[in-house]
Amino acid sequence: MKNLDAAVDKFGKERVEVTWLPYIIDPGTAAGGEEYLAYNKRRWGSDGWTYSLKEQGRRVGAPFENWKWWPNTLKAHCLVHLAQTKGIASATVKAALFEALYEQGANLSSPKVLSQIAQKLGLSEVEVMEYLESGKGEQEVLQLVRAGQDVVQGGVPFFIVRGAGQPLGFSGAQPSEQLVKILEKASEE
Repeated sequence: MKNLDAAVDKFGKERVEVTWLPYIIDPGTAAGGEEYLAYNKRRWGSDGWTYSLKEQGRRVGAPFENWKWWPNTLKAHCLVHLAQTKGIASATVKAALFEALYEQGANLSSPKVLSQIAQKLGLSEVEVMEYLESGKGEQEVLQLVRAGQDVVQGGVPFFIVRGAGQPLGFSGAQPSEQLVKILEKASEE
């Protein structure tokens, strides 16, 4: 997210609209989330795959210093959906969620934790808690997840840039300089 933010700043915020769509990396994650290291050992044998991610993150201001949970992200995506209906940009909510998960050690599977994050964004903690516990929005989010699975080709993040020409799709975390080049190409075509 930090690389995307830097690229958008460099390219020109007024020229770009970022829309985040939900994507669930592992639908088999326990509903209450799983402890970070235990999850990584269970799924991949270790957390070795995160070493380069963390190193890259440190260089752009996302050090992943307190990543304690592998959350089941359905409820977090529901919060993003609800916040958008209240006029809060998905990028704003995502930034708060990323900060909470990776830097504060929060479990984003918890409706209580999500409600507290939502309150900091100006939403009613009680309303968000009721919304998340009721399951409202889950079917809409899952429908968007299914639609996204048809588009994502190889990993997350996955970007689709729509400019003057055909949409450009690409996967993986790219350096901000590369993202600027892609935005420039899309705006020219």
